[in-house]
Amino acid sequence: MGEDVMVEISGQCEARFNAVKDLMAQSIAAGDDIGASFAVSLDGEMVVDLWGGTLDAKGTQAWQQDTIVNVYSTTKPMSFLCALVLASRGLLDFDENVAHYWPEFAENGKEEVKVWHVMDHAAGLSGMDVMVSPEEMYDWNKMTGLLAAQAPWWEPGSAVGYHAITQGYLIGEITRRISGKTLGQFFRDEIATPLAADFHIGVPESEFPRIGNLTPFGSGEAEAIADSASIAARTFRSPFSPARYSWTDDFRRAELPALNGHGNARSVVRTHTPLACGGSAFGVDLVAPQVAKAVMTPRISGHDMVLQIPVQFGLGYGIVSDKVPLAPNKNTCFWGGWGGSLVVVDQDARLCGSFVMNKMGQGTTGDMRAISLLHKVFAALAD
Repeated sequence: MGEDVMVEISGQCEARFNAVKDLMAQSIAAGDDIGASFAVSLDGEMVVDLWGGTLDAKGTQAWQQDTIVNVYSTTKPMSFLCALVLASRGLLDFDENVAHYWPEFAENGKEEVKVWHVMDHAAGLSGMDVMVSPEEMYDWNKMTGLLAAQAPWWEPGSAVGYHAITQGYLIGEITRRISGKTLGQFFRDEIATPLAADFHIGVPESEFPRIGNLTPFGSGEAEAIADSASIAARTFRSPFSPARYSWTDDFRRAELPALNGHGNARSVVRTHTPLACGGSAFGVDLVAPQVAKAVMTPRISGHDMVLQIPVQFGLGYGIVSDKVPLAPNKNTCFWGGWGGSLVVVDQDARLCGSFVMNKMGQGTTGDMRAISLLHKVFAALAD
């Protein structure tokens, strides 16, 4: 598309946030986006709910109000919410050993691995010793069995290395051992359904027609890492699922709680608005106020051995800092997905924002498209 092409952005947006609408249209017109959605809640009310563009570069089908796409690691916050709900009910203690809930996990020196180590990518299990195929990733019992048997790659709690795919199995199995439900089922019953959020971890086949395919960046493979013996290289060697697998029915119906949630910006915001508002929103008391607050207390920080960037984690979420200036307020957490999706929760402003798109960029955990839109929102609030 050329810059002079008018792009229609649908949905609703309070007038003070019109700059967001304009920026979305510009991004699609310039070809930086193909189809995208952006939503914001403020003090428990939806103030921005926008979508536009098309389902692919050919432009034959428009992105609809109910279009959903795979959001890769923006799925991880949904697994964090499941853990926060369990903690709010007194069923999960983040300082307890994982093996308390999952006895088999104690193998190979993991007796003292804490739940918070798993939440914060500090468990030493960022990848797997065994090579597994993308298809084998759909076998829950196989994957959790391999992780339970594996020795940590570093001393748990001593350092951070992004558990890009493995984290979903770890949080998911803890959830299953406590609740008797898979993480996808628990999320649906306890979070998505009460909050009327159209987000799925394990998409029902009835919803497949609404899914838009992602357009990968480059080959859609993991980036080559020069030092093949490094933690980063080993993490992305196994397990890994190239972007093209996201187009398959088997991927869509599987439950991969670190990487295959399907939704749009509105549904991501609906799930996370309670966290922005002391634990409750849309008539749902989702998490206890003290648990919502605890998300913002840093538990570990440093140089992530996998992402190769400075990070600071509270309970699952990254926390905004001088080195990660995503938002102006201190009590702000976030996470994003491979290709560009993002969720941000600002407890000071009682704001939640999300960007979900189909054109993948280079970023592993979100990119500048989402951040630019959010900065327009914060600028409008500062006026």
